[in-house]
Amino acid sequence: MRSICRALTEIVDRRADTAVVFPVHYSPQVRAEVFPALSHVERIWLCDPLDYSDTAQMLKRAALILTDSGGLQEEAPSLGKPVLVLRNKTERMEGILAGTARLVGTQTDRIVREACDLLSRPDLYEAMANATNPYGDGGAAKRIAEFMLYTFGRCSVKPSPFGSPVKAL
Repeated sequence: MRSICRALTEIVDRRADTAVVFPVHYSPQVRAEVFPALSHVERIWLCDPLDYSDTAQMLKRAALILTDSGGLQEEAPSLGKPVLVLRNKTERMEGILAGTARLVGTQTDRIVREACDLLSRPDLYEAMANATNPYGDGGAAKRIAEFMLYTFGRCSVKPSPFGSPVKAL
């Protein structure tokens, strides 16, 4: 946690155009590290964990996601947000393999280098932001509805096979 806090401080020191919102886990050990290290740093805002709606809004507004959360590794690519995974291993290798996420570990220098590279190199950023999301395309509900309508005789048009692109409404 200390090296992550140092990395966040260094990122905002290097990049005057960058701010960090850090929802801090309720764990007393985490809070004992994070608040003393970051509460005084300009452009780093610490807050309690966010509910789903606020998390979705924050992801939407963010340029880059730094996280150890498996859930955020899956959510952020749906919004075209590159993810730096602050772990040494992840069970969500689909994102790493697809290029929507990068496993960077917890070492200060690597976190700073990867974050600053993404924020200052449009080619790297766009490659991650536009990589194919391995967790879906957002069309599952539409596909399910089409299948249900067809299956129960409410629609005569056979739905597209799974894996087909979703037709625009």
